[in-house]
Amino acid sequence: MKFLNVVGGGKMPIIGLGTWQATNDEELTSALNHALEAGYRHIDTAYVYDNEKIIGKVLKEWISSGRLKREDLFITTKLPICGIHEDRVEMFMKMSLENLQLDYVDLYLIHFPIGTNYIEGYSRTPNDKAVLEKSDHIAIWKKMEEQVDAGRTKAIGLSNFNKRQVEKVLKNARIKPASLQIELHVLLQQKELVEFCQSNGIVVVAYSPLGSPGFNNFMQKHGFPTREMPNILQQPAVQKIAEKHKKATGQILLRFWIEQNVVVIPKSTNPARLKQNMGALSFSLDSDDIEQLKALDMGEEGRIFNMDFLKGMKDHPEYPFVK
Repeated sequence: MKFLNVVGGGKMPIIGLGTWQATNDEELTSALNHALEAGYRHIDTAYVYDNEKIIGKVLKEWISSGRLKREDLFITTKLPICGIHEDRVEMFMKMSLENLQLDYVDLYLIHFPIGTNYIEGYSRTPNDKAVLEKSDHIAIWKKMEEQVDAGRTKAIGLSNFNKRQVEKVLKNARIKPASLQIELHVLLQQKELVEFCQSNGIVVVAYSPLGSPGFNNFMQKHGFPTREMPNILQQPAVQKIAEKHKKATGQILLRFWIEQNVVVIPKSTNPARLKQNMGALSFSLDSDDIEQLKALDMGEEGRIFNMDFLKGMKDHPEYPFVK
């Protein structure tokens, strides 16, 4: 495993397990056990994923049985959009720790730069009741820093923030952001943002590095409109490079980011795929491969997660993506 140093949070494994949409107890439990057996030590979750309790149960079994020590793991979770208010940060931090059955997490992220109202009893604010609120990033960040002071998290960071927003937090932070988690894949490479973060010692984490094959299922399930999306795994250039190296296309897409010192957190519950993804550590791409993959960048046209399913999101002054 390759590790990247995280400010205040030790070392982050460059491959982690993403868990968005993994909410079935039996399926996720099995996947986590297979992942830990395959060598995964970095688990990425969030309060809104509704799976922290499942993850916590599995981690407790591994730790209490002596198969793992807590310090062997790197656990990330996130402050939900309905918690993005200075009065709710500590409440949601404590709820996540209770769910995960942990005394601390290694990294706690602000999930999105825009918050909504909080309705008690809902893990996700229902779309028809969600009201976007003003987000004072500096006030919220001070509350995030308090979570480090209290020992509830080793490091704090951001997710889905743009360069301007990251820079503002950075300039006003007592404890600097340790990480930025953003959508990154060959069709959306965000070179300027990645370079800015890395030049400031902020570890970049790529979510959906393989695209998001389950995105439309999620949209359909929640009553949102679906849209046509390119299959990143079937891009001809990716397939050609995979054939050249005798690797799976997913391994090529993961390796592309690993070679740029970007952490990848592909989601899978398939035991064979979990092992396959870990195989991205076992080979290298050459400069010609890298250039071919860089040429696939579509900029903002390649973005999958524009978060516009919340009413008024694109009109909010802190909407982070190009309108």
